[in-house]
Amino acid sequence: MTTSAAHGGGPTGSSSTADLVSQAAAQISTLVRDELALAKLELTEKGKRAGVGGGLVGGAAVLGWFGLALLVTLAVVLLDLAWPLWLAVLVVMVVVFAAAAVAALLGRQKLKDAAPALPSDAVAGVQADIRTVKNAAQKGRHA
Repeated sequence: MTTSAAHGGGPTGSSSTADLVSQAAAQISTLVRDELALAKLELTEKGKRAGVGGGLVGGAAVLGWFGLALLVTLAVVLLDLAWPLWLAVLVVMVVVFAAAAVAALLGRQKLKDAAPALPSDAVAGVQADIRTVKNAAQKGRHA
């Protein structure tokens, strides 16, 4: 048994405490960089989903505005008398409002899917890393 193995040295038996601390710092630095990259990717993806949801909600608003314009047109046509014309406008208005409702529901769902804008995968990874380091530190104290 080598002297450093008897004093709790690493597997090579020749690593000094300064070397081990240096290696640990480098590994922690790499780990933090990797977790930050994961968080960035996750937030980018959630931001894209929020953009799609916002676009659909905006589209629903435009369709709703057109529906309101058609409703006003319908009132004018009804006052003007022609049955087939107002019926056509009524049908188009119902279709536009139905499309607005569908777009609003889809947009709302997309916005819900994007929230919260928290990088949950990265957070879980950091928590797992912390548990691993704590367990390794406790094993090192008891060894």
